[in-house]
Amino acid sequence: MSEHTIKATGRNVAGKGASRRLRHAASIPAIVYGGTAEPQPVQLDHEKIWLASKNDWFYSSILNLDVDGKVESVLLRDMQRHPFKQLILHLDFQRVSADQPVRVAVPLHFLNEDTSPAGKASDVVITHEHNEVIVSCLPKDLPEFIEIDLANLSLGETVHLSDIKLPKGVEIPELKLGKEHDVAVLVARHGRVDVEEGAADEGEGAKGEE
Repeated sequence: MSEHTIKATGRNVAGKGASRRLRHAASIPAIVYGGTAEPQPVQLDHEKIWLASKNDWFYSSILNLDVDGKVESVLLRDMQRHPFKQLILHLDFQRVSADQPVRVAVPLHFLNEDTSPAGKASDVVITHEHNEVIVSCLPKDLPEFIEIDLANLSLGETVHLSDIKLPKGVEIPELKLGKEHDVAVLVARHGRVDVEEGAADEGEGAKGEE
């Protein structure tokens, strides 16, 4: 697991007015909570955080949050974005303990999809039902992403949660809830069949209306 350090500065002034002034100064208001310490308001450099937010690790890794020289292990739990501007409005970080499991949504990286038997077939549609999965593990075992090798994917095949090869110490809590929770992550369907069936259904509907 790679380490990523985010620098922040403590702030004493809270409220909408103070947050607005921070944003005008190209800073992001944020809060750090959890653990045995009190919630702590902080501020971060917008440009640096904006660049960090382009990476998967920013959302799914344990971050080293350096607040005025004091480093804590945290997870990003919430990000508020402006509805149309390239602007981050607020961040929530949760403190984590090395001996306490965490639940995190981890991105899925699909490998060799284009070169698989299904990917090379012109009449096959590969649908990604999920692009991330919620895992549970100790902070030291948290992966930035999970790879799924599709080299042998063929027409008609479905990849379920239970098919994902997990790193050591990592589990998918949803699988403990029963077989009905072993949902599809990816499906390789025959594109032409879907189109023909849709056309047939429309035709039957038209006949029924006559």
